[in-house]
Amino acid sequence: MKQHLLAITAFLLGLSAYSQEITGDWNAMLKVMGQELPLVLHISEQNGTYKTTLDSPKQGAMGIEASATTFINDTLNVEVKAIGMTYEGVYQENGNVVGTFQQGGMQLPLELTREAIISEPVNRPQEPIKPYPYKEEEVTFENTEAGITLAGTLTIPKSIMASKAYPAVILISGSGPQNRDEELLGHKPFLVLSDYLTRQGFAVLRYDDRGTAQSTGDFASATSEDLATDAQAAFEFLLSRKQINPNKIGFAGHSEGGLIAPMVAAKNKDVAFIALLAGVGQPGAELLADQRYLIGKAQGMSEETLKKNRIGAENIYKIINDNTGDDEVIIEKATIYLKNALTQNPELVPQGMSVDQLIEQQLNQLTTPWFQYFLKTDPSPTLEKVQCPVLAINGSLDLQVPSQKNLSLIEEHVKKGGNDDVTTVEIPNLNHLFQTAETGSPTEYGAIEETFSPVALEIIGNWIKEKTN
Repeated sequence: MKQHLLAITAFLLGLSAYSQEITGDWNAMLKVMGQELPLVLHISEQNGTYKTTLDSPKQGAMGIEASATTFINDTLNVEVKAIGMTYEGVYQENGNVVGTFQQGGMQLPLELTREAIISEPVNRPQEPIKPYPYKEEEVTFENTEAGITLAGTLTIPKSIMASKAYPAVILISGSGPQNRDEELLGHKPFLVLSDYLTRQGFAVLRYDDRGTAQSTGDFASATSEDLATDAQAAFEFLLSRKQINPNKIGFAGHSEGGLIAPMVAAKNKDVAFIALLAGVGQPGAELLADQRYLIGKAQGMSEETLKKNRIGAENIYKIINDNTGDDEVIIEKATIYLKNALTQNPELVPQGMSVDQLIEQQLNQLTTPWFQYFLKTDPSPTLEKVQCPVLAINGSLDLQVPSQKNLSLIEEHVKKGGNDDVTTVEIPNLNHLFQTAETGSPTEYGAIEETFSPVALEIIGNWIKEKTN
């Protein structure tokens, strides 16, 4: 799944300060993984308190609120606990703020300016260009259980038969707050996938995650189980549409979405099929440990460092699993463990960060509801309850959800529940985003022009067509 360090590409900072000159709009350009991510910050004053919201226009993420900010002696400090991010910048004589953005061991320069910033265009040849040869409709639907409104796009093939009802696919995004296109580093995987499937004769619904872009709700407090209720609400919405065949509605979930789709199908026997795209078969703690190891190895870490990192992660995960729900105990025990481990192994502390800064950053992530839930989640009991047809595909170079291990576990547990209608496919040379890659490292994602492998698109489309004919 999209590792949390990648959350920096979507949900970054907010800030406030104490002088009137800090109010207004600020622009910044975050350069990460070979790509440019423009940001716009809006700072306003309310009753002597400053409030900031952040827009990431390239990703369709608007109005993100900061969680904590100080501005003392011209030094700006920003913290966004939900994604384990900090920013420190100094107000300059020229009116700009110059500082450093940090998250997940990454340190990136970030300058805030009043001037508009124009990013260099990136080449994304697969992105469809309007007018489309199908109908496109902006829609909203309610998750009454959560009391929120979800916004999305429904695409429907054109037909000369007014009464024709189409099979439908609901797309479920991966981890982290995602917009309806699952936008990342200039790529829009769900836009490309939706376009392909609609041209193949399927209606497709894709939607903004709760609390993201045009959807209401609070993403920071949501777990995978909560997000599954959003997917169920999408299913119920399609049942109300006369253009949709109610007996042929299924899900295609990417990464964490491949964990959520079985949750819905296990409870809703009317789900016609689920396609798991880099879906999860491993228990959460095991998957995260494997993910850290594989990505670190691709980035050139020594075997000794990789082993230390893995042992440290497994020990921290045990502390969380043993004390879930008691953040004070988790923070106390994890702080003691991390301080001791990092003092003994200073090479594990990124250059420019102190031990205390790294510990605080890690604890902000470890105590989120999503992380604690995912860490304890074992997908196998849910997979054993799925009775509809299942497709599980993955790329051989996926470093975030190891391909062979997860595909085999998904197949094993679906069949264990008495469902033999399961198909698994490992596609050579594809990464976690289903791009043709060299190493599979997340650092390649933005540099690759391909958004979604045509081979993977064809496999998904042909399988859904077979199951809905």
